[in-house]
Amino acid sequence: MTAGIDSKTSRRNVLLLAISQGLFMIGTSTMIAEAALVGYALAENKSLVTLPTALQQLMVMVTAIPASLLMQRIGRRWGFTLGALFGILGAAVATLGVLRGSFLLFCLGLVLTGVYNSFGQFYRFAAVDGSGEAWRSKAISYTLAGGVIAAVIGPELAKLTKDWLAPVTYAGSFAALIGVSVVALVVLQFIKIPTPTAAERRGGGRPLSEIARNPTFVVAVLAAMVGYGGMAFVMTVTPLAMVAHNHHFESAAFVIQWHVLAMFAPSFFTGGLIQRFGVLRIMIAGTLLFGAALAVNLSGADVLHFWAGLVLVGVGWNFLYIGGTSLLTQAYQPAEKAKVQAANDFLVFGSVALCALTSGALHERFGWDALNLVLVPFMGITLAAILWLEMRRRPPAAA
Repeated sequence: MTAGIDSKTSRRNVLLLAISQGLFMIGTSTMIAEAALVGYALAENKSLVTLPTALQQLMVMVTAIPASLLMQRIGRRWGFTLGALFGILGAAVATLGVLRGSFLLFCLGLVLTGVYNSFGQFYRFAAVDGSGEAWRSKAISYTLAGGVIAAVIGPELAKLTKDWLAPVTYAGSFAALIGVSVVALVVLQFIKIPTPTAAERRGGGRPLSEIARNPTFVVAVLAAMVGYGGMAFVMTVTPLAMVAHNHHFESAAFVIQWHVLAMFAPSFFTGGLIQRFGVLRIMIAGTLLFGAALAVNLSGADVLHFWAGLVLVGVGWNFLYIGGTSLLTQAYQPAEKAKVQAANDFLVFGSVALCALTSGALHERFGWDALNLVLVPFMGITLAAILWLEMRRRPPAAA
């Protein structure tokens, strides 16, 4: 363990960060289930139905670098507190947008929640702070396992609260997220992560341009970009695709619930699998699972097809995202972590924003099958890159 934090405190932090992860992902899962449907109701141009979600992810990208550098100066807890305050404000503005029937105001609300989400993405890196190398993969994995809370509560909360402020549908769900963000704000006050050292606040180390040429960095970022972006590409429009195929909102909420569960439930085991089989092999498994998901999505449009496809996407995302994050920690030194983590999340959530923005328009114009076919070459490139790094790392055969 790093000086200043013991094993017991490290594990306590992971528990609190996992709870915080679950609370912030409740908001994300609610928006997965409802944002595109709200956008469809409010937007005059139906090709813009996923614009609110895209703007949210764009803000995650834009905020990633300043959020990481700010926490380098003031510490994790104060940074996460600021993020939760943006979550409260964003949920309030989004609620007002739905109540007033304002697409612009709804977009603004999701932009503000994007700031919250950007800070929240660093929970996984905060779990690593003070952890020994052997504990890192499990610390990341267990923190993300908090998303199981969102899988259980998020879609159910969306269904129970969507008519709270009737006759305006869905406004109640966003109003409920104000309270969820308040609870997260309270929980975050109990984490105890050492303040950055003077050396960490100064930063330094190798130039980012040099680190970015490291094959480990390249493959870690590529896997996370394609895994997260591809997941967002499919997931964002799933409720729209299901409604277009005459399935009810309750069925869409059920599919999203299982999808989020599949994203995070494997986290209880992913860290252990990485320790046993190696991070690259788990990432390879993630790409293969994603490929299987695309095959299922192309095989039919019953609720069972949507369910199975989104479950496979969720597990594939888990392996690629946790694997990519674990691999990334091998690419930097402590003095370099803020800028490397910032660059990683900037690129990852830039891809998520682009995928969320284009998925609605592509689905509106070309349909569900074409949407899935677009991802096939990206998964092939990612698989090839991981296999290349795996072969590069193999020790030479004995003469």
